[in-house]
Amino acid sequence: MIIYQNEHTTVFQSALYQTTSTVVLTKEMVLIVDPNWLPNEVDEIRSYVDSVKGDRDLYLLFTHGDFDHIIGYKAFPGAKTIGSYELSCHPKKDYKISLIQEFDRKHYIHRKYPVEFPVLDIIISKDAEELRIGDTLLTFYKSPGHTPDGLFTIIEPLGIWITGDYLSDFELPFIYHSARAYKETMNTASQILDQHNIELQIPGHGQVTIDTAEMKRRLDMSSDHLERLINAVIAKDESAIAALGDEHAFKSSFTEECHKENIRIIAQEYSI
Repeated sequence: MIIYQNEHTTVFQSALYQTTSTVVLTKEMVLIVDPNWLPNEVDEIRSYVDSVKGDRDLYLLFTHGDFDHIIGYKAFPGAKTIGSYELSCHPKKDYKISLIQEFDRKHYIHRKYPVEFPVLDIIISKDAEELRIGDTLLTFYKSPGHTPDGLFTIIEPLGIWITGDYLSDFELPFIYHSARAYKETMNTASQILDQHNIELQIPGHGQVTIDTAEMKRRLDMSSDHLERLINAVIAKDESAIAALGDEHAFKSSFTEECHKENIRIIAQEYSI
């Protein structure tokens, strides 16, 4: 369903994990970000894109390679695909596709399009790399930590910041890659807020915001939780570690496993 819309931007949200998909319209292009999850939800996004595309070029941006974010890739044939270099050489492409296939089999889901790992037309190799499409400037910042292949994207002059699986209004850090890299990505996020005129922040899960103070709150929430968890793991403070696990919203076996993975990676990186 659509949870936010203005002249240039439409944000869809799945019933699953509050996962967002974004469509940005400019004079020259339609940019689709992470189309997902369920077939009827992907169909809704595709129908909207078909209704507004006209003679614009179609682009498809992936914030990272988690299976929920690439699941709608082949629903948009002909789109020029954009992602990080790390996504293009992802070491577990077949595994990510197997997760989609298992999800679909488990829930008796049939899709009208093939399930494949994205093949990229435009590969972002450098930090702060720019891509100009007509009057629109896209600036990409590497955002590893959650995964190694993450990208922040700034769309100017619209002031849109697409943050992928960072800076949710409720979701705390899930570290599948590196705690140290996650901290660096939070530093990058802080610099983006200082250096760019951000008018709309769109996370991969949760609600969008147009409030700069809320963007800073989200940044502080993630940074503070991560720092306290690192300190607790280093100190081997089991009560503090358990309390930090209880801070996750929608507490479940899923968040518990994510918390355990956070602890494992922190312990490994800080040689605990």
